Amino acid sequence: MSADAGTTDIFVIGGGINGCGIARDAAGRGLSVTLAEQGDLAQATSSASTKLFHGGLRYLEYFEFRLVREALEERETLLVAMPHISWPMRFVLPYSPDMRFESDTPTARLLGRIMPWMKGRRPAWLIRLGLFLYDTLGGRKILPATRTLDLATDPAGKPLQPRFRRAYEYSDCGVDDARLVVLNARDAAARGARILTRTRVVSAERSGDVWRVVTEGPAGRREFRARALVNAGGPWVEDVIRNVAHARPTGGVRLVRGSHIVTRRLFDHDRCYFFQGTDGRIIFAIPYEGDFTLIGTTDMDHKGAPGDARITDAERDYLLAFASRYFTTPVTAEDVVWTYSGVRPLYNDGASSATAATRDYVLALDTAGGAPLLNVFGGKITTYRRLAESALAKLAPAFPSARGDWTARVALPGGDFPWDGVAAITAKLRARYPFLTDFWAGRLIRAYGTEAEAILAGAGTAADLGRDFGGTLSEAEVRWLVTREFAHTADDILWRRSKLGLRLGPEQRAALDEFVRQITTSTGTMTPAA
Repeated sequence: MSADAGTTDIFVIGGGINGCGIARDAAGRGLSVTLAEQGDLAQATSSASTKLFHGGLRYLEYFEFRLVREALEERETLLVAMPHISWPMRFVLPYSPDMRFESDTPTARLLGRIMPWMKGRRPAWLIRLGLFLYDTLGGRKILPATRTLDLATDPAGKPLQPRFRRAYEYSDCGVDDARLVVLNARDAAARGARILTRTRVVSAERSGDVWRVVTEGPAGRREFRARALVNAGGPWVEDVIRNVAHARPTGGVRLVRGSHIVTRRLFDHDRCYFFQGTDGRIIFAIPYEGDFTLIGTTDMDHKGAPGDARITDAERDYLLAFASRYFTTPVTAEDVVWTYSGVRPLYNDGASSATAATRDYVLALDTAGGAPLLNVFGGKITTYRRLAESALAKLAPAFPSARGDWTARVALPGGDFPWDGVAAITAKLRARYPFLTDFWAGRLIRAYGTEAEAILAGAGTAADLGRDFGGTLSEAEVRWLVTREFAHTADDILWRRSKLGLRLGPEQRAALDEFVRQITTSTGTMTPAA
């Protein structure tokens, strides 16, 4: 084991959105922070979301008003801080009398008692009431309000079956979830945090008023001391409690698998669809990466190891059949170009189904025996920043000199431009670098924002950016991702730092993997350059 790596104020286990959000917030308060992630940043749950900042319209049926209000408030707060990786979207909700509630929602039970003749149907007036609450609960200022559409004349009706005559259109935001995690980690590192990827915490034990934390990673076995330990292990949170910290359980998680399919592009406009099923479930159909459509998600209790989450044939067929009940042209397995699945670590509130389990977060503070242990249960990507503030509030007694809340609307790296300024800075980038195609320039701005200029670094031609790996991925960008954004493999780059895996073939992926291996071997790159 290497020499003691010193004492840090907070040691965070887990490099998903909650862990990186907490690390960034704590570092910005003047606290010393070390974060360890056993794999790549956002490798599990945090890169397997539906890619939305949203209030959660269906959570209103569960009377989760506080959660929905907090999430709605956060949409615009986050949009302002990261306009490159988040963007306003309009969602089209077609109406049909066949729509039903799930039978175990509080709303369904209430209406069943007072309006039994409805037989579980979602009436139009109730949907409109829910959308009114959705428009007003969060103090919306930027995003436009709900409106009613005539699908016979509106372009959104063209891909849909003619039986859908009316729809409601409302606002939410899209987000690049994995880049959100990486940019939080980068900002945390810029504020002094140590971010250790490919580093597993093998043990943590209290020793008086500190934790002694042992890690195993590329630098070998190391020991850290920390005044507080934060367990943001996501699906592994219970394993960390029991087998790493050997602490008493302070809560439990329900592992719920959410699976998505990505198909060829199914419609020509830029709006999303919110589809309601006859079983009470909902799915989204979302324009994705320019040439594709994202459809999801499922909600299935997951019994295996969190890292083994894979879509089943039954889940795929469920999503295909669900979407096909809306689109004029059926969606088939031949349309699917990619799938992904993630395990959500929902707080175990005893709900009767995976769908009904709360999406709210619970922060459990354990101070038995000295140094605090904060266990993070549940949560959703939209409320990660508020969760981080709440986590620091829980730990505040241990750090009385720490500064106060600061993250609201503070830009992430590359996000220092107006929330509606993407078109302007994209045009500016194209004018300065004429060799960029529209797709290439747009992709760079959506990924890096104002930092795209630093990657291009005054190049006069595409050849000045070095080797071309396909799909507009250049050697200059790859080197940026390895030296600045913790990337160590082709998968890190193709499926988390970007989604260019959808555009590169097997030989191109293999060539990229070999090139990245050469870079990391020759430079010994373990953390981003300053």
